[in-house]
Amino acid sequence: MKKTEKTRCEWCQRTEKMRIYHDQEWGVPVYDDRKLFEFLVLDAFQAGLSWSTILNKRENFRRAFAEFIPGKVAHFNRRSVERLMADKGIVRNRQKIESTLSNARAFLNVQNEFGSFDTYIWRFVDGKPRQNRFRSEDQIPASTKQSDLMSQDLKERGFRFVGSTICYAFMQAAGMVNDHVQSCFRYAQIQKMGQAKK
Repeated sequence: MKKTEKTRCEWCQRTEKMRIYHDQEWGVPVYDDRKLFEFLVLDAFQAGLSWSTILNKRENFRRAFAEFIPGKVAHFNRRSVERLMADKGIVRNRQKIESTLSNARAFLNVQNEFGSFDTYIWRFVDGKPRQNRFRSEDQIPASTKQSDLMSQDLKERGFRFVGSTICYAFMQAAGMVNDHVQSCFRYAQIQKMGQAKK
């Protein structure tokens, strides 16, 4: 007897890697600073590209950017930029690479001010994931008032490649919003995670 296939969000159906990311990570509330930095870096590199492209290069990004340890990336220099520009395993965009280095330094400044990036970033949703109730993916916005505010505040703190659309993609990835459609098997699971205390 054939096993019944789970209902998933339509966007993840293209590849197995996308389905695994959807099933295991997307929308799960993240409070770990290194993981938050990783999503910040990857979402910035995604600008103008597909998430599938970035996901396929994720391990290469992890290797290239010191396991996404902000303190290490913050000490990268001009020579590091040239090394990364020669790395065929990642997206070789000089502006994005340079912004990752300056974003790491800005990230450390936020940690120093707030104690953790986690404490800072979750303020934009009052410390609790927003539980949306979308029935279809065309109802999901590209940005919101919260992502607008986040973008503005991050830019004021020296972050780059943090437009409102990128910030909203970050919020989705980090579980600050639950944007699984209601028919998706992960919707209720993520909803329960959001109700649990940090």
